[in-house]
Amino acid sequence: MVKQEPKEVRVFAPATVANVACGYDVLGFAINAPGDEVVVRHSNKPGLRITKITGDDGKLPKTVEGNTAGVAALDLLRHLGMSDRGIEMEIHKKMPFGSGLGSSAASAVAGVYAVNKLIGEPLSKRQLLPFAMTGEASADGAYHADNVGPSLLGGIVFIRSNQELDIAEIPVPKELYAAVVHPDIEILTKVAREILPAEIPLENATQQIGNLGGLICGLIQEDYGMISRSIHDVIAEPRRQKLIPEFYAAKRAAISNGALGFSVSGAGPSVFALCEGEATAKKVAAAVSDVFTKTGLNNQPHVSPINQQGVHVIS
Repeated sequence: MVKQEPKEVRVFAPATVANVACGYDVLGFAINAPGDEVVVRHSNKPGLRITKITGDDGKLPKTVEGNTAGVAALDLLRHLGMSDRGIEMEIHKKMPFGSGLGSSAASAVAGVYAVNKLIGEPLSKRQLLPFAMTGEASADGAYHADNVGPSLLGGIVFIRSNQELDIAEIPVPKELYAAVVHPDIEILTKVAREILPAEIPLENATQQIGNLGGLICGLIQEDYGMISRSIHDVIAEPRRQKLIPEFYAAKRAAISNGALGFSVSGAGPSVFALCEGEATAKKVAAAVSDVFTKTGLNNQPHVSPINQQGVHVIS
């Protein structure tokens, strides 16, 4: 049943860590911050319009078809036969571009979720996934849900098939925390993908599959030892680490301070560690941040439990 339409909706969509080391393009989780905010309200003028964007340093277009939030929302409205509905959208970017934290995905998720709420919530969160995917794909042409899925649904999301959008939500151990550090450099997803190998040796593929299976089993069983033994990427990390200054020094700092595992977040340059307990996560974040600071890189550390709420209304 369609709910009564509010006059205005403000939503927050969280940042995400994609790949989670061994789960290239098929695993991701949400964190509490940073994230993007989108505000939508009804308008007397027909059609969807983006009226304001903040926090983007003028980089993002206000044309609906050129903006991930606009593309996702418009795709939803067309699906519902409501593309002429008068809606104004504001986008407030509160996370950096090219960060490896799912910036374009968060905008797409926030845009489609906000519009769905404004028009009476005709679709469920899960039903919004393909529209959010369309929005993110408009940014880099890649169609994978390891950022969009957890930003929308929260928690840890496994994607069996990106083409079919066949996804599953993985249980989250109670004491699992993430330490995420974003060094102030930008890595374009396109560049990070181009340096990956076209073919993978069978031995590496087998090892990666074993690690992914072990990580999922460890999460389900709350087996922190299994989680730690499984957070290893033998495919993307060895190649992408060269784009991140002092990556292995940061990794050694994380592990020596108690991290279960450490790797590149998405395409980078953000890095992440999974930890047992908030205290350990804070120590790890500080240690990794210190490595980047000593190399002359400004950086932003974030410590968060796994965000199990995903996108949500904030006012």
